This record gives sequence, structure tokens and C-alpha cells, in this order.
Amino acid sequence: MFRVLDVAAAVPTSPLDPGTVLDGAPEAGSRALAAVAGVEVGVWEMSPGTATDVEVDEVFVVLSGSATVTFEDGELVELGPGSVVRLRAGEHTTWVVHETLRKIYVA
Repeated sequence: MFRVLDVAAAVPTSPLDPGTVLDGAPEAGSRALAAVAGVEVGVWEMSPGTATDVEVDEVFVVLSGSATVTFEDGELVELGPGSVVRLRAGEHTTWVVHETLRKIYVA
């Protein structure tokens, strides 16, 4: 038997820590969908704005929206629906969300 995971359902968001916000008033949040073999699968969403982050080990697929992620080493990644990205624990990133970004993650 299988269970359908609803990735379209609302994700509760709240304002980001002001110490991480560089522009705008972005909000973010996540909702766990399942635990599989010790890893979490969930949906994450961030509204437009710019914020910094320190990443965890994660693979994600963008479902909707657009953003630019800049890594500490200067690498820049443009995100849109269908983008698949691997993040490594401890990486410092800057997220510029142009249109509310929704992703499904495995972490």
C-alpha cells in the first residue's frame, strides 16, 4: 500500500531571523511529509526577499517559483521549477527569492 503526499497543501511560514535578512521581509517554513530510512522528506517555502543561511545535507527539487542562490565560493545557481540541487552541511549561502519558492527536500 502507498500513501499520496500532498505537496500542494499550505506550508506554515513565519518571518526569518532579522539577523539573516538582507532585503525585504521574507518568510519561510516547512512541513514534513514522511520519514524514509532515517531521512526526512518535506516541503519548504520562502517568500520574496534576500536572506543568508547555513545549510544542512539536503537534496531538493524546486516545484514552483524562482530564486538565485549564491554560495560562499561565488558559485551562483538560478532556480526554477524542475531545478535539482545538492546542498552540503555547513555551506554558507545567500538566497534571493524573486517569486515565492516551493521545494520538496530530502534531508
